[in-house]
Amino acid sequence: MESTSQSSSSHIVSPLWRPTLIVFVSNVCVMVLELVAGRIIAPYVGVSLYTWTSVIGVVLAGLSLGNYLGGRLADRWASLRLLGGVFLLGGLFSLGILAADALSLRLPDAWPVVGRILAFTAALFFVPSVILGAVSPMVVKLAVSDLARTGSTVGGISAAGTVGSIVGTFATGFWLISQFGTHIIVLSVSIVLLGMAVVFLLSGARRPVQASLLALAALMLAAGVFFISGRGWLKSPCHMETNYFCIKVREEDQGGETVRVLILDRLVHSYTSLTNPKKLVYGYEQVYAEATEYQARRRQPLAALFIGGGGYTFPRYMEAVFPGSRLDVIEIDPGVTQTAHELLGLSPDSGVLSFNEDARMFFKRPPTRSYDLIMGDAFNDYSVPYHLTTHEFNERVRAWLTPDGLYMVNMIDGPRRDFLRAYIYTLRQTFAHVYLAPAVRSWRSSPRVTFVLIASNAALDLAEFATIDAGDGETFFADQVLDESEVAAILEEKRVVALTDRYAPIDQMLAPVFRGEQAP
Repeated sequence: MESTSQSSSSHIVSPLWRPTLIVFVSNVCVMVLELVAGRIIAPYVGVSLYTWTSVIGVVLAGLSLGNYLGGRLADRWASLRLLGGVFLLGGLFSLGILAADALSLRLPDAWPVVGRILAFTAALFFVPSVILGAVSPMVVKLAVSDLARTGSTVGGISAAGTVGSIVGTFATGFWLISQFGTHIIVLSVSIVLLGMAVVFLLSGARRPVQASLLALAALMLAAGVFFISGRGWLKSPCHMETNYFCIKVREEDQGGETVRVLILDRLVHSYTSLTNPKKLVYGYEQVYAEATEYQARRRQPLAALFIGGGGYTFPRYMEAVFPGSRLDVIEIDPGVTQTAHELLGLSPDSGVLSFNEDARMFFKRPPTRSYDLIMGDAFNDYSVPYHLTTHEFNERVRAWLTPDGLYMVNMIDGPRRDFLRAYIYTLRQTFAHVYLAPAVRSWRSSPRVTFVLIASNAALDLAEFATIDAGDGETFFADQVLDESEVAAILEEKRVVALTDRYAPIDQMLAPVFRGEQAP
């Protein structure tokens, strides 16, 4: 076997034979596909701990199997033609990733959510990972010509692969996705892999067949691109792809009125009427509206700060109902703000001021003003930014509130209420009064409930809330708010923990809700 290895390597005299560069490019492609995987599947299964666990696990499993199979194949048939064939398969199967739209329609809704995420991820990314995982052992086999230098040869190739992984990760996460979108990136990776296939197939072939191989590879590439373009797979399902979300906007009828629906990844975030900014669809928005009226009876103009912009529905509502109010929005994604201006009726002349940054960074500053209302709307379905739930964050929020200011947050939990208990308990470490109102009347039997919490250092006048209906004819908060005994009963259901920057297992608390489990 040693003589075979030396013989195989000694015939590679092509100036294109650069083992470290080959593995570098291969690993760049692997990491680009892995980072893009999360964005491609997000519109179908959302973004959660389970999503990234599936992506990382599937890609690592594929690479491990590819390393093993590639090593076995290299021991038997190591050659440039075999390497070219591997790149050819890698390019073709990477093109298949663009069939995500068609594939998603065939995944049964009856499957558990985790099963759908894992199956969807594996169907798209397992085979390309296996194929690209076979590259490194083949290159090592072909590169080792002197057994006395095996360590330095393998070490150099491994280092090049690691550097390639780093470059692919940083380039995709910081630049490529927001610049080009996921579908163009996947097509580009496929073209790179197919181009390398042509190079190595021609380098390892006899001259009489070189022209035919080149023509065949070019034909396959052209046919693949033409087919994908014709099926519309190059067209992203997103109105805009950013570093944070796949942003989509569609129109829908709500109560006989056409509204625009903002979807971030797979979650509907807002319903917006372009002609009637006072229209509110969600129950938690009705609570926010009643609490805003409550504060407006005490002082005007109001100063309100929104954590999360979404469709900017409530800032537009306040601008229409309480003109002259100071309205500041912390929205981490500039693309969401841009979409609100372009498609969701936020006027260029609006007095709404946006801060495109993480809310934690905003509140880290010493307070420059005080707000009568701080409204949290940054918890995306089951994907909760844990650093906005902790005691330390609540302390920073309190520092920006007026003495009788209200901090309002909407959140999702299920029958077990693990997250709800922890969040109530944590808020109580900062605020003297914490009120809880389910956004649906059947909350005790519902598998998934939106709750609104209002925290303040001043007690609310609940009798006054019974006179506030925010224009919809219903005193929603007064009807739904739980009394102290009901909140105490929730806290006593199980052990409660305080959420801190060092301990905030939100994903684990919401895992039963994500899986659709019922109360024990």
